[in-house]
Amino acid sequence: MLTTQRLSIALTLACLLLVPVATASAQDAADSKTSKADKALSPEELAAKALKSIVVVQFAGRDGRDRGLGSGFVIDASGLVATNLHVIGEARPITVTTSDGKKHNVTAIHATERAMDLAILKIDAKGLTPLPLGDSTKIRQGQPIVALGNPLGLKLSVVKGIVSGSREIEGKPMIQLAVPIEEGNSGGPALDSQGRVIGILTMKHRYTDNLGFAVAINALKPLIKKPNPIPIGRWLTIGTLDDADWAIHYGARWRQRAGRIHVEGQGSGFGGRAVCFSKHETPKGTFEVQVRVKLHDNDGAAGLIFGVDDKDRHYGFYPTSGQMRLTRFDGPTVNDWAILKTLPVPSYRPGDWNTLKVRVTPEKISCFLNDKLVIETNDTRYRTRICGLAKFRHTRAEYRSFRVARQLPPAGPTEKAIATITALVKDLPGDGQVSDDLLDKLVPQGESGPQVLRDRARLLEQQATRLRELAGQVHQRRALEAIATAIKQPDAKIDLLHTAMLIAWLDNDEVDVEAYRQQFDRMGAKLKTTLPKDATDEQKAAALEKYFFKEQGFHGSRIDYYSRSNSYLNEVIDDREGLPISLSVVFMELGRRIGLDVQGIGIPGHFVVRIPATNGPGRLVDVFDGGRTMPQVEAERRIIERFQQPPTGEKRKQVIAEFLETAKRKAILVRMLGNLSGSAQQRSDEAAIRRYADVILTIDPTNFTQRGMRIQLSLRSGRYQQALADIDWLLEHQTDVIDVTRLRELRQQVEQAKASQR
Repeated sequence: MLTTQRLSIALTLACLLLVPVATASAQDAADSKTSKADKALSPEELAAKALKSIVVVQFAGRDGRDRGLGSGFVIDASGLVATNLHVIGEARPITVTTSDGKKHNVTAIHATERAMDLAILKIDAKGLTPLPLGDSTKIRQGQPIVALGNPLGLKLSVVKGIVSGSREIEGKPMIQLAVPIEEGNSGGPALDSQGRVIGILTMKHRYTDNLGFAVAINALKPLIKKPNPIPIGRWLTIGTLDDADWAIHYGARWRQRAGRIHVEGQGSGFGGRAVCFSKHETPKGTFEVQVRVKLHDNDGAAGLIFGVDDKDRHYGFYPTSGQMRLTRFDGPTVNDWAILKTLPVPSYRPGDWNTLKVRVTPEKISCFLNDKLVIETNDTRYRTRICGLAKFRHTRAEYRSFRVARQLPPAGPTEKAIATITALVKDLPGDGQVSDDLLDKLVPQGESGPQVLRDRARLLEQQATRLRELAGQVHQRRALEAIATAIKQPDAKIDLLHTAMLIAWLDNDEVDVEAYRQQFDRMGAKLKTTLPKDATDEQKAAALEKYFFKEQGFHGSRIDYYSRSNSYLNEVIDDREGLPISLSVVFMELGRRIGLDVQGIGIPGHFVVRIPATNGPGRLVDVFDGGRTMPQVEAERRIIERFQQPPTGEKRKQVIAEFLETAKRKAILVRMLGNLSGSAQQRSDEAAIRRYADVILTIDPTNFTQRGMRIQLSLRSGRYQQALADIDWLLEHQTDVIDVTRLRELRQQVEQAKASQR
C-alpha cells in the first residue's frame, strides 16, 4: 500500500524523529516576497517574520548559574540586541541565544538608560535579522499589536492584544497594553500590524494578569545614535580572578567564589580549549602540582597543565569523558597534540571531586588520581616551572585547593583510616539518632572522617540507583514477556483490552491489570442489562452509544491532547478522556461484551470505528468527537489528503478500500505504542523510545523504522552488541527495503567500535 524506501533512509528518518523539525511551505515564502511593506499581517505572519530576530537573554547569578531570563530583539545585523536593563542584572556575565539556537557571550554593554530601563547589548555575530523600528508617537488607542517573547523560558510566545492607552509611570512614558506579560517576556518587542516595533515589553500590571506595559520605542532611538559602550570585562566586577594570581588565555568564563575557581563557556582555542596559568613561583627541580576538580559534564574535559612553554605548548593531565588522559600540547591545533596515554580508571568519581596530582622530575612525569598512580611517562620535552588549569569543549568545571610544592602530602585518607571508619559505621542503623559514643570515635579521625563517610554514602547511593534501575529493567522484561504471551495467538483471538492494559503496566508497575479487567467486565455487564433479550445490532449500538457518551461521559482530550495519560487505558477509563484510538479500544471492547462486533478503522491521522448494521456495511463513528457519524466522503477525503500525489482511478479505489479495512489487533497495539513513542520523542526520553521500540518489534518484527531507530539508540548508548543483533536480523531478512551494502558497511563500523570499547 505504501511505497517502500531504502533502509539507509529509514535509519536517517529514525534518527531525525528524535528531534523536532520546523518547516515552512513554499507558499509562505512566496507570500512573504510579494507582501507590501504597509500590508497588515496576521499574527501568524508577524510571528513567522519576526522569529529570526527574537532572542533569549540570560545572566549568571553570583554562583555562576543562569538566574535572570528575559527576551530581546535584534536591532542591527552586526550584533546589536535591545532589551530591558533589569533583564541583564548587575555586573553579571550575559549570554544571548539567537533563534538558530546558538549561544553568544555578550562582548559589551553597548548602551544603557537606567531611567527608561533600557539596554543595548553587543554580541560577536554577523548577518542577523533586525526588526524595523516604528514611531511610538503615531500609535492609536485600540490598535492591534502582537507581543513576542520567551515567557517562563519557553522558546517563543506570540500573544495578540491591543493598545489600551498611554500613561506615565515613575516619570517614564509607557504604552499600556491589553496583553499578559509573564516572566521572561520582558525585553521582547510589541509589534504593530506591519511588523514594526512600537514598544519594549517591560512589566505586567500589579493587579491583573491581562494588562502590561511597554517602554515606547522612541526612547530607544537616542541610545542607538549615541551609545555609551562598556566592555564586558569592565562590566564584570564580581568574581573575577585576581590578575596577580592568574593569567587567562583563550577566553571562557573564569571566576572565583568561596575559595573555588569556576569555569564555563567555550574557549576560543582549538577544541574549545581555555587555559589559566598560575603566576606564583614553583620550586626548582623536582616539584608536585595538585588540584581538586569537579566536572559537571560527563563528556567534559578539565584538569591540570604544567611544563608551560607558552600558551600553546605544555602538558595536560585531566579527565575526559570519564577516562584519564596525559597529553603533550605542541601547538594550537589538534595536529600539534600528542596524546601520551588515555585509560579508564575505576577510582575516578564522575560528577564529584577528584584530586589530580602530577610529580615532575627531570627524567619522569608521574600522574596520580585520588592518590593512586595511574600514568607515567619518560617524556622530557617541557620542563618549565609554570603550571595552571585548563578546560576543553563545553565543559563546566570547578577547581579548588590548587597547590604547588616540592612535595605534597596525600590528599585523601590512608588505607588504615578508611578501614577504621568503615568498620565503625558497618552496623549503622537505618533510623534513629547517632550515638555520642560513635561521634567520639569518628571525630579524632580528622578530615578523613567526613571524606570516608561521604565516599561510603556515594557508593551506597550508586548501588541504590543501580538497584532501582535493575528493578525497572526486571519489570520491563516481565511486561514484555507478558505482552509477547498475549499476542502469541491468531490476531482475532488477541484480548485487546488486556494487552493494551499491559502497555500501561509497562510504564507503571502499580497498575493493577486484573482489577481494571474486573471493573471493565462490570461495566459491560451493567450495559448488557439495559438490552432486550433478542436485541438487534441497531439496539445494541444505540445502547452502547448512550452508555459510553451520555452516561459515562467518555470524550476526546482537546486541552492536553499529547499527554501520555491519553494512551494509558487505565487512565482513559478513570478519567473518561483519551485519544481517538484509546477511546475506540474502550468502545470496541464494550461492544464485544454485549455481542456487538465494532471494528476499528485506521484512517490516516485519526482512528474511528465501524458500527455494524443489519443491512449495509455499517457506519463510521468518530468516538473522539462525541460519537459523530463520519460520512464516507469525509473518510475518503482524509485518506487521499495524506498523499502528496493523490492516486486516481482504480488506484484511488484500492487505496481507500485498504485504509477502510478492519484494523488488525496487532496493528492497533502498534499504533498505540507509536503514539507513546512520539510523545517520548518530543521530550527526548530515549529510554522510553527504546522501551516502546522493544515492544513494537515484539509485536511486529518487520517494522523497519522501529528497528532502525533501535539501532540508532543502541549506537548512541554504546550497546554495540544489541545494534549488531538488529543489523544481523535485517541481513537475515533481506527485502527490497534493505540497502544490503550500506548495512554491511555499518556492521563493520559497529564491530570496530565494539572492539575499541574493550
